[in-house]
Amino acid sequence: MGTVIQAIHIPAWEERTTPKAHVVYRIEIQASVRSWQMWRRYSEFADLHVELSKSTGAPPPAPLPPKHALALFRSSTSPALLEERRAALETYLRAILAAKDERWRESFAFRDFLGVPVGKSAAHDVGGPAHFTSTSWLDEHQDLQARVRDVRADINRRDALGDSGDVSSSHQANVQAKKLAGVLTRVGVLEDGLKTLALAGLSEGELQRRTDMVARLRDDCEKLAKIVTVSRMTTRGIGSVAERNPASATDRDALMGSSSGMPGGFNRPVARVFGQVAQPRETEETRPLDDHGLLQLQQTRVEQQDVQLAQLTTILQRQKQLGLAIHQEVSEQIEDLDHLSNEVDRVGGKLTGAKRQLNRLGG
Repeated sequence: MGTVIQAIHIPAWEERTTPKAHVVYRIEIQASVRSWQMWRRYSEFADLHVELSKSTGAPPPAPLPPKHALALFRSSTSPALLEERRAALETYLRAILAAKDERWRESFAFRDFLGVPVGKSAAHDVGGPAHFTSTSWLDEHQDLQARVRDVRADINRRDALGDSGDVSSSHQANVQAKKLAGVLTRVGVLEDGLKTLALAGLSEGELQRRTDMVARLRDDCEKLAKIVTVSRMTTRGIGSVAERNPASATDRDALMGSSSGMPGGFNRPVARVFGQVAQPRETEETRPLDDHGLLQLQQTRVEQQDVQLAQLTTILQRQKQLGLAIHQEVSEQIEDLDHLSNEVDRVGGKLTGAKRQLNRLGG
């Protein structure tokens, strides 16, 4: 849950009179894609502390603030003690959230205390089925999309480090593979959650839309996993002999027949002829890849070209709309100019007639 909850605050407390006089503390929880708040009494904090100590075998990293005489002599005129306890309780929760050891914040008691929505993380922690609401399902999907983007960015950064000779790239590949495995598991939980939503009355159109969303997410994860797998093979040296020991440039030239005297005209200068299929060339990017890796690379490039083509199509459509709008504006301006020219001619004719009349009267 440490990767879901971003921050915890206890900004205020409140005195209540029903069913009997007591004080509650407002806990604000900020997650990666949503936020919510919970109201808890001090006695509930105490129960949480006991439960965490029992379930994990060790007390939480920060002590729970002790009880004061306030519990026996509660009065609305003691805000100083309430404020002191509020700050101490906030420190208590933040210590659990920031601890390097995840056992306290990953426990069911802590998640339940903070009111983490079911299906956010409990489903794949405890191994049971996910029980999503329509909103929590979308929250989980957005969180997984953000994780996939982060993994893709880490992979690009790892490739850049590998090109510069950084030996830590293989370690980065292992880290990304583990992250992707966790994301794929959560995608499976998300997919199973659609069955529950369908039984709960989710419309057929919305169910199909969410099914497509899960399919796209799973496809993105599988593509990234293939890229990581290929990189791990070539970096660790566990691929084929050709992958780990690429041939030298001289051997490749001899094999491909680039020296003089080879049949087929391979000794001619390389030139691109219109209509002629260009000979395939191996690059630093394709050399360590096997057939599966080359196919994956080609599919990735085609997808990138499709995205760029879609962007270009959008730009051209916008340019077409602008061109049509400019054409319409120019046509209207031409009509206005023609109308103005006709008016000028008409006024000119009237002035000529008036001038003739004046000449006649003057003569």
